[in-house]
Formats: sequence, C-alpha cells, structure tokens
Amino acid sequence: MRKRLATLAIIGLSTIAFGQQMPQFSQYLRNQYMVNPGAAGVYDFVDVTLGGRMQWVGFDNAPLSSYIYVSSPLSKRPKVRYNPALRTSIGPVRNPEIKTGKLKHALGGMVIADQYGAFRQLKGAITYALHIPVSQNYNLSFGANVGLSNRSFLSDRAQTLNLIETTLGYTDPTYDAYAQSSNLNTIDIGAGLYFYSDRLFLGVSADQLTRDFISFGGTDLVNVDPKTHVKFTAGYKFPISDNLTLTPAILGKFMQPAPVSLEGSLQLEYKEWLWFALSYRQGVGGFNNSDAAIIMAGLNISERFKFGYSFDYSISQFNQHSSGGHELVLGLMLGR
Repeated sequence: MRKRLATLAIIGLSTIAFGQQMPQFSQYLRNQYMVNPGAAGVYDFVDVTLGGRMQWVGFDNAPLSSYIYVSSPLSKRPKVRYNPALRTSIGPVRNPEIKTGKLKHALGGMVIADQYGAFRQLKGAITYALHIPVSQNYNLSFGANVGLSNRSFLSDRAQTLNLIETTLGYTDPTYDAYAQSSNLNTIDIGAGLYFYSDRLFLGVSADQLTRDFISFGGTDLVNVDPKTHVKFTAGYKFPISDNLTLTPAILGKFMQPAPVSLEGSLQLEYKEWLWFALSYRQGVGGFNNSDAAIIMAGLNISERFKFGYSFDYSISQFNQHSSGGHELVLGLMLGR
C-alpha cells in the first residue's frame, strides 16, 4: 500500500504544472556541456560521456534519467606518434588542460531519456559553439543547440489512477485526456554564454526558448506546456598546495512558475586526478521536492577513461519513503 501511495505521489507531482520538465544531474561541475551549450568543445579532444541517474529509490516508477553526449572542437591536431610510455605509465592521470587564447569552433550532440511516473521525454540535440579569445588566459564562448523532443504519457504505468477508478467507481477525466493523446513532439532551441579560463568559469544559458511554438504529433489534450528554463553557473579553482585544489561552485535554475533552485558545491581534487565533492540543493520559495544533500567522488581511470559517482539524500518530506538517488558517469576522452 505504501508503494501505491508513493506512486500516486509521483504521478501527482508530475501532473502539477509538469514540475520536472527537464532532468537534473548532480555532476554538473564536471559536465558543463549538459548545463550550457557554450561549454561544447572547451577541451581540445573528443569528449564522449555517458550518464545515468536514479531518483527517489524506493518509489514505484520513480524518475530515471540517462544521457550520452559528444563534444569536440573543430581543429586540426598534430599527428601523435606511437609512444610505448603511454601504455606502461602508472600513477595519477591528471585532468586535461583547458586552453585559451585562440579562436575555435566546436560541435556537440546529445541524447537524453527522462522518465518520471507515467511521463517520458526523449530529446536529441546538436550544438554549435564559437570560442572567442578575450585575452591569452580567458575565452568567451557562445553556443546554440537545436533539438527535437518527444513527450509521452504511458497509460500502462498509471496503475494508481486505474486503481482509483476500480475502487471508487468513476472515471478520471484527466487520465482519459492523457490516455487519448499520448505524445507530443516539439522543436527545442537553447543558447548559452560561457566565460572561462583554466581556473574560472561563468555561464548563463536557457533551454526550450521556443517552448511549444513548433509542435506536431499530438493535441492540446496532452496538457504539456514546455517552459523556458534559465540556468546560471559559476566556479573558481583555488590551488591549496602542489597536489590539492579546491573548487567552490554554484548552479542556479529558474522556470516560471516553479521556485528557484540553488545548488552549492565544493570539490576537492588530489593531483587533478582523484576528486571528492559535496553539494547542497535547495528550492527557494513555494512547493519544492528537490532539496537534497549530495556526496560525489570520481577519478581519471586512465588517459582515456574517467568515472564519477554521486549519491543524493533527500532532505524533503520524501525521505520517509525514498532511500536516496544514485548517479553514474563514465567518460571517454579521445585524442588527448
């Protein structure tokens, strides 16, 4: 019975103003491209990253999100000759350098799958970014992406609504409306500015700028109203010693009429190889279900692979039913 009530809560929360229109990921600090299209191509190699996130573990049909993205600058690289030392070297593998001071173009692409309760969203997008040198140490990037989103209502997952109909003997008109028009496709456009150096980053971006201006494949009964999401990020890496750096960062998210969400993070890196981080996510004002404390860790496994894990502990009223959330990220760095 508790899980059925939990399922009802999930569906109810999903229905309220389509509150979770876009998935959120805890490891934003190390995956800036997922926050801001202007961050595509910051590193001078092909960055392929795969991530998955489970929220509110313990609920039936709890939110599940996954993504894969690729980003790379459009620049000719010198040929790298075979070096046996690359295969026999051991020890910490430092983060790749962030190079500035030169004009560069970059491309990126992503696919995101997000499911919460009886709702599912699939999105694919391509990105172009132009990186302009402000000085030898700082670049300003402008990025834009164009994508296609499909939003669906999965009637077979609305078990609680069917249970209500059977128990109380009436038909829910909201359920019928969703079930009869089960999907909607929209063209999504996003843009972002990203100012960065090897230690500093500042970014502002917006997603779903066109909302449902260009839509097809569904009807108004779906009750989907895509909102523009605005995000702000900032962070600075402070060297503590030869082997330790500390990076405080912040992520702010706003979508009218939902409350503002703020997330503060503190990341500690050892030899730019092994990292630990703590974050705190808090909604400011109004109904909010995303308050959480987060612990993260990861490392560069080799010159080619990177790994990250995070655990979210909800500090909202849902922690009585949920055992938290998990997020895994695996990255492939080609052409370092």
